[in-house]
Amino acid sequence: MKNTFLKLFTLLFSTILFAQAGHIMQGVGAVNMSMGGASTAQPLDISGALQWNPASISTFDSKIMKLDIGLFFSSPTLSSFLPADMLGPGAPPVSGITEDDRGASPMPAFAIVWGKEDSKHTFGASAFGISGFGVTFPEEANNPFSGTFNPATNSNPINYPQAANGFGHIESDYLLLQIGFTWAYELSDKFSVGIEPTFNYAALELAPNPTANPNAAGYPKSNKATATGVGAQIGLFYDSGNGFKAGASYKTPQSFSDFEFENTHLDASESTNNFNMDYPAILSFGLGYSKKDFDLALDYRMVDYENTDGFAESGWTPTASVAGFGWQNMNILSAGIQYKGIDKLPLRVGYTYSSNPIKDELAFFSVSATAVIENAYQFGLSYELSDNFTLDAVYHHGSSNGATSGQLLSPLAITPSNPLGALPGTSVSYEMTTDLIMFGLSYTFNKKEAKD
Repeated sequence: MKNTFLKLFTLLFSTILFAQAGHIMQGVGAVNMSMGGASTAQPLDISGALQWNPASISTFDSKIMKLDIGLFFSSPTLSSFLPADMLGPGAPPVSGITEDDRGASPMPAFAIVWGKEDSKHTFGASAFGISGFGVTFPEEANNPFSGTFNPATNSNPINYPQAANGFGHIESDYLLLQIGFTWAYELSDKFSVGIEPTFNYAALELAPNPTANPNAAGYPKSNKATATGVGAQIGLFYDSGNGFKAGASYKTPQSFSDFEFENTHLDASESTNNFNMDYPAILSFGLGYSKKDFDLALDYRMVDYENTDGFAESGWTPTASVAGFGWQNMNILSAGIQYKGIDKLPLRVGYTYSSNPIKDELAFFSVSATAVIENAYQFGLSYELSDNFTLDAVYHHGSSNGATSGQLLSPLAITPSNPLGALPGTSVSYEMTTDLIMFGLSYTFNKKEAKD
């Protein structure tokens, strides 16, 4: 019974398949998403506060419970090009585009905060799907092994069968569930500190699995391997009482156990391999300002991929497996504004900018993790159903603002002067747009007047 409950809980709260900023969700819940993810110094709801600054939950003086769920739609495309003669002497150039056919993904979030007006202590708990990526690119039907192969029409070489030096069907599925327990303490009427130990569960499935050693038939398909991790977040929050607010938080690296893959090769042989992929440290700074009918929020985050296992490493191992993604650090800027001039109906708009962590020369290694959105736009609102219930909603649209592109790579082409095995004249690229519709419901127990 206990294992069944755990499986159901994990299924419900960790089904995110696409993230926004690299493999990191830009926000949590409808309110925080509608503010572009900005919450480090402007805690408008408990989910955003628990996710980005544990100290800021000290602003809540009641017991509040919040549940959000949404549907995430993405449309990534993958394209590649081979120059003339690459398929053999006299062969024409070939190129093509493959569209992802994964469909919609659910996005849930749950949070609860316990606060009292006459207490300096505030406590919280959360279960958020904070990270994920996933693609489903079908094998190219118009390939050199098909009887009707026509290189003059759309034919995507990276999705050729592995026997034709492609990847074939490309599919990935990564998710990360994070559970946090938060404590905030008011050092004074204006200054609070907070700490949150975090416990993580992750699952990863790859087809093909490039972290495994290939055999004569190529790279294998993995099972869905799991890993657990731990970490923490600390935060500082300042509220001047005159509208100006400031905050800072640091989420430590989330250190995970290895994914232990059980692989099945194309020739039906089996193998195993381990791969470690941690969650990066995130440093956040925020400013907020509230006056009459307006709340403003601005956040800056630095995501430290360059010191994170699984992302810091790059290139090929001596056995032709992939060592890691090779991502660089990300900079994220989030901004949002809330207008409260309409009775019981606050309106919000938000914007998020994320730098691309994928280097051009390493773009090939991130084909299975294409979810990088540079510009994201959000519009949201809330409706106060009663003194206790509030309904939230948000619509999001994001774009990668062009393609991430580089050369096709092969371990067979490695030389001292070409350590990545870049194939001259070739290219691989991917881009995507995203859309999200999310609704949230919060319930405040014995609601009391907010602090001045």
